[in-house]
Amino acid sequence: MSKEFSRAERVAQQIQKEVALIIQRELKDPRIGMVTISEVEVSRDLSFAKVFVSALLQDEDKAAESVKQLNKLAPMVRSLLAKQMRKMRIVPNLKFVLDNSLSEGIRMSELVDKVIAEDNKKAAGNKNDDSED
Repeated sequence: MSKEFSRAERVAQQIQKEVALIIQRELKDPRIGMVTISEVEVSRDLSFAKVFVSALLQDEDKAAESVKQLNKLAPMVRSLLAKQMRKMRIVPNLKFVLDNSLSEGIRMSELVDKVIAEDNKKAAGNKNDDSED
């Protein structure tokens, strides 16, 4: 029977949960703003973790500044993570990366809604033209 999740995936899920709590409760830096951890990718040897961050309600410049500040605080976050994940022999080095997928998804959804609304207007205009004949 094969494993459903690899160890790296389980560790990534736990890191995601713990880092989100650390950012929420421990970091008091206002430059970080409101961010969420959307995904964590851990290397196979568990020595590096790429933490994808979505910056909510922020423009791209502020979001980039938030990620820059998180990368400066990465050693402190790693040490707090090590305290939470005691059973791990080595806690991965953290690298925070801006995740634009959420904002891109919202933008695309708005574009689709706009096109549908325009199509509905055209269809309503065509019905009115047909009924006048």
